[in-house]
Parts: sequence; structure tokens; C-alpha cells
Amino acid sequence: LFVTATGTGVGKTMVTGALARHAARAGRSVLALKPVASGFSWHDMRDSDPGHLLAAQGLAVTRDAVEAICPWRFAAPLSPDMAAAREGRTIDFDALTGFCRARSTAAEVVLVEGVGGVMVPLDGRHTVLDWIDRLACPALLVAGSYLGTLSHCLTAAAALAGRGVPLAGLVVSESQDATVPLADTAESLRRHLPGVAVMTVPRLSDHEILDGNAALAQFVVDKSLSGVASQGRHEI
Repeated sequence: LFVTATGTGVGKTMVTGALARHAARAGRSVLALKPVASGFSWHDMRDSDPGHLLAAQGLAVTRDAVEAICPWRFAAPLSPDMAAAREGRTIDFDALTGFCRARSTAAEVVLVEGVGGVMVPLDGRHTVLDWIDRLACPALLVAGSYLGTLSHCLTAAAALAGRGVPLAGLVVSESQDATVPLADTAESLRRHLPGVAVMTVPRLSDHEILDGNAALAQFVVDKSLSGVASQGRHEI
């Protein structure tokens, strides 16, 4: 399952971590990858996205462990193409997709967390959407509940559909200081995305999402990852 988003800072890592924890607690082997990370610092590796995913898998956050799940790390908090350019580097798209494919059978549940939003550039030619398309796996879309998210969600969903990427579901993560009720945002999205399971989660840690809202993890792990289509309301 590829966990992508409408943009940055909307809870993608939080949701991925919750799914990894649920799969592990359910007795299934799990591998959560964060192949590309911008704004990364070794000094803060425990608080980084790959650090959080390692912790969610019950693994020690060490340099070797971070390198194993996140080979492309950049210091600047910019889009991957810009962050790489700052360091005189580029992301080899074939190597990136090959890295993911080589690990696609390493566990029963393999989660690939993207970087930024669906259309974020990886290099001069490829975007995150190209990455998802190349892997030919279902995507879980994560969005915030801020004013303006409806357009962002529908645009991202249209981009995924245009490539034939199966949309496993949409998770609306409550944005800090959101002016629009979470339930209202979700209901509007359900009207415009018939057949797509729209789930909501409050702004919590991945521990709290799992412990208080296990239905989210249960839905994705037991339905989406097995390729079973599911429709209707999923209010968490």
C-alpha cells in the first residue's frame, strides 16, 4: 500500500505508523518504508519520519535502520528535486522504484510512505504520482481538514484515477485550528467521491489513532491490502 497525501504536514506519517502498529499487533509481519525524506537531520533522527516509522515497527532508531528504510535523505525542507539539487544530487527514479519493488515481498504488509503530495516532483521528469503508478499498488490518500482541502482532495483523487491507481480510501486528518468541522468535510467528500471509503481521525499520535480508532487500521489492513473493495461510511 502506498500512503500518499494532498500535501505536506497533513498526517501521512502518523497514519502510516498507526497501520504498521496495527499490523504488528495483529501478528502480521510488516515493513514500513520512507524511501525519500526532505528536511532530514541525523541529530533529530528519532523525531524524523523514518524514525517514527521504525518506532512504529518496534525497531530501534539507529543510523543503519534509518538508512535501510530511507536511502534518499536531504537536509533542506523542500520538494525532493529542489532539496537534492541543493546538495548537487538527483534521485534516480529507476533506483527508487527498484528499491521498493525489491522489498515488496519482504513482509505480509508492506507500506510505502511517499513524500509531500501526489504531484510533488522527484526529479526533472517524475512526480510522486509516477512513483505510485510504476509500483502498480493501491494508494491511501491522507488529507487535512483545513479550509481548501476539498479542492485538494478531489484534484489528488482525479490525478490518481487518471492513472488507474486504485484508491484504497481517503483519510481526513483533523488540521490544527481548522475552521471547518471534520465531519462536514468528510461528508462533502463522500458526496463527490461515491464508492470511496472516507475515514476521519482527530489530530492524534499514531499510538492514539491505533488505540482509540482501531477501525481505521482494521479497514486498511484487512480490506485494502487484500484487494477487497469496500464502500460506505467509515467514521473513526
